[in-house]
Amino acid sequence: MPSPLRIAFLGCGFITRVHSRNLRRFRSEIVCGYASRDKAKAAEFCGEFRGTGSYSDYAEAINDPNIDAVVIAVPPKFHLNLTLQALSAGKHVLVEKPAYPTTADYHVVREARDKAKRIVLVGENDHYKPLAIKLRKLLADGVIGEMVFGHFSSIVKRLKTAGDWRNDESMAGGDAFFEEGIHWLHLAASLGPKITSIEGFRPEPSTAGPDKRVKSMMVSFRYDNGAVGSLYYSREIPSMLKGLRLSKLMGRKGVITFESNGAIMLVRTDGSLPRIMFPGFRDIRGYQAMYRDFREAIVTGRAPQMSLERAIEDQLLMDQIYAPL
Repeated sequence: MPSPLRIAFLGCGFITRVHSRNLRRFRSEIVCGYASRDKAKAAEFCGEFRGTGSYSDYAEAINDPNIDAVVIAVPPKFHLNLTLQALSAGKHVLVEKPAYPTTADYHVVREARDKAKRIVLVGENDHYKPLAIKLRKLLADGVIGEMVFGHFSSIVKRLKTAGDWRNDESMAGGDAFFEEGIHWLHLAASLGPKITSIEGFRPEPSTAGPDKRVKSMMVSFRYDNGAVGSLYYSREIPSMLKGLRLSKLMGRKGVITFESNGAIMLVRTDGSLPRIMFPGFRDIRGYQAMYRDFREAIVTGRAPQMSLERAIEDQLLMDQIYAPL
């Protein structure tokens, strides 16, 4: 049996807990250590998730010869520096999304990756989730015919506290859409048709309350298959049933309506009854498939699905959205 992949998490916050829960089923293939500037927190995570060791700072984990790869799970402001340190130390890297604030940063990392001959996977778990896989297949199979509209909605009232680092755009890399809405932009851009032009529209931001971020964005775009689309994103508008968000792909032969997070979809086509589909609950957010891809890319030397090159495509769309704002 091959040796397990030995990874170290850099950062012990909410998202590291999410990743670690999903990695429980990979204990024979992936083992984890935990690094934090708070030594007690690293030890706490290590104990909770049966880790192989804890580290009192990130450099200690990066320079441990027993570590094969690192997962960068800290605010985006620190991603570039930690990625370059890890590659210089010969480690593979999985970096949370948004990976880097600028396109130029991605190119710096690509050069360092190629020099180090290591794998860098950008942690876009939504690329791997069952919903995205099912939508890509339905479109490729022509189930709704020629696509006309894509409507994507991620509307929910989920405000941050005053002390949350996301309130500081220099830490987060940008506003709420840049920091978290990029997942939804990737979904819209990864279904098969390519987005060829895109524009963002930002409503007047609210100054009330402790969450000072700009929290809403509407994006319109055109696909290379002639279809057009829209993405509505907000973290300040109450959603139906406290979280239910519906999106649609509309074609000349039918419509796919889906719950934006991936729980359920309804497919309606000409001359047939609507079909209810459940894309998959086992790995509904795609984390397990993402780590499978990361490990296989390292073992085989092939590029991961969410490579730097694929992430650069998303970043270039972001550049177009924010250029006139």
